[in-house]
Amino acid sequence: MSRINRKGKFGVVYKCKEKSTGVRLAAKFIQIVKKGDRRNIEREVHMMNVLHHSKIAQLYAAYEFDRTFCVMMELVEGGELFDRVLDEKFILTEKACAIFMRQICDAVAYIHGNNIIHLDMKPENILCLTESGNRIKIIDFGLAREYDPDNKLQVLFGTPEFVAPEVVNFEAISFATDMWSVGVIAYVLVSGLSPFAGEDDIQTMGNITIGRYDFLDEAFDSVSEEAIDFINRCLVKEQKERLTAEDALKHKWIKRKPQYHPTNRRPSLTNFKPILLESNNNSSNVTVGDKHNAEIAKDNLKELVGKWDETPNNRYAFEQDTENIIAPSGETVQLRRPTLPELAGLANGSNTSGSRRGSIARG
Repeated sequence: MSRINRKGKFGVVYKCKEKSTGVRLAAKFIQIVKKGDRRNIEREVHMMNVLHHSKIAQLYAAYEFDRTFCVMMELVEGGELFDRVLDEKFILTEKACAIFMRQICDAVAYIHGNNIIHLDMKPENILCLTESGNRIKIIDFGLAREYDPDNKLQVLFGTPEFVAPEVVNFEAISFATDMWSVGVIAYVLVSGLSPFAGEDDIQTMGNITIGRYDFLDEAFDSVSEEAIDFINRCLVKEQKERLTAEDALKHKWIKRKPQYHPTNRRPSLTNFKPILLESNNNSSNVTVGDKHNAEIAKDNLKELVGKWDETPNNRYAFEQDTENIIAPSGETVQLRRPTLPELAGLANGSNTSGSRRGSIARG
C-alpha cells in the first residue's frame, strides 16, 4: 500500500491492491472523532452507492474498524484537472476547455437526476482518468446532500471562491448551487483567473454576494462569445435563472465548435461580429494569436494554482449562532462576515484594498 499525494480535510488516501483479484484501488481512511463523523461517512457511502456513472469515481467497498472508516474507491491516476491542463505538452485551447466542461455538466446532470447536490464542485475534485487523456472523474461527496424541494435546505460550508451567493447568505440551496460553481470552473479554465477572489475570504464572499466579476482581462481577448454566455448564464444571482445541468449540455458552447472574437466583452454586451477560426486538437491548426492567449491563460493558471497551494482553500462550516468558521480539522477561527455597509462599499467600488477581481494570483 502506498500513499497518494492527496490528504483531504477528512481523511488520507492510499493506493492499494486487492489480493484476490489484483484490482488496484484508492483507500480513503477517515477517523471517527466526533459524534457526527459516522453519520457523515455513512451519508457519503450511501450516495456513492446510488451514483453509477462513467464520469464519477465509483465506490468499491466500505469497512469500519477501531473507530476508523476505510472507503475503497476506483483508482483515478491522471491527477487533478488543472495539473493536466498545466502539463507542458497540453495545448490549452477553448475547445479543450469546452470538452472538459461538457463532461463535468454530464456528471452533474446525472448527480442532480438522482436528487443529490454535490456542494463542493471545484477543480480539486475533478480528476483526469489518465495522465495523457482528457476523460475526467468527479470525486469527493463528503459535503453532498440529498435534495427535497418540499424541505428547505440551508448549508454554510464550501470553498470560498466557488460557493454560490445563497450559501454565503444562508439561504435555501438547490441544484442551481452546483451550477454556480460550474460557472466559476469554466471562468477559471478559459482564463486562468478566479472571478470573485479578493484579498481574503471576507472580500471574496463579499464579491460573491454582489455578483461582481468581469471579462476585461487580456486573457479573454479571444474567448468566444459562446463561452462568455455560458459563464454568464451560470453566474446568475437568482437561482431560478441559472442554467440547469441538462440545459448546460444543450448550450451552444458545449455542443458546437467555439467561435472566437478578438475583443474584451463586458457581461452586458452581446452584439458582435465573430471572426471564425478553425480550432481542433491538432496543434498545427492553432493560430499564433490563439497560442499567445493560451499561454496567457496557462501562466495565469500556474500562478493561481501556486497561490492555492500556498494558502489552500479549506472547506469551511459556518456556525450560524456564533458566526465562527469551524475548520475541518476541528479548530475554530474567528471570521467576520461582510457587513451591509461593507457590501455597499464593494458595490460602489470603494473597497479595493489593492485586490484585482478575477486575478487573485496577479493582484
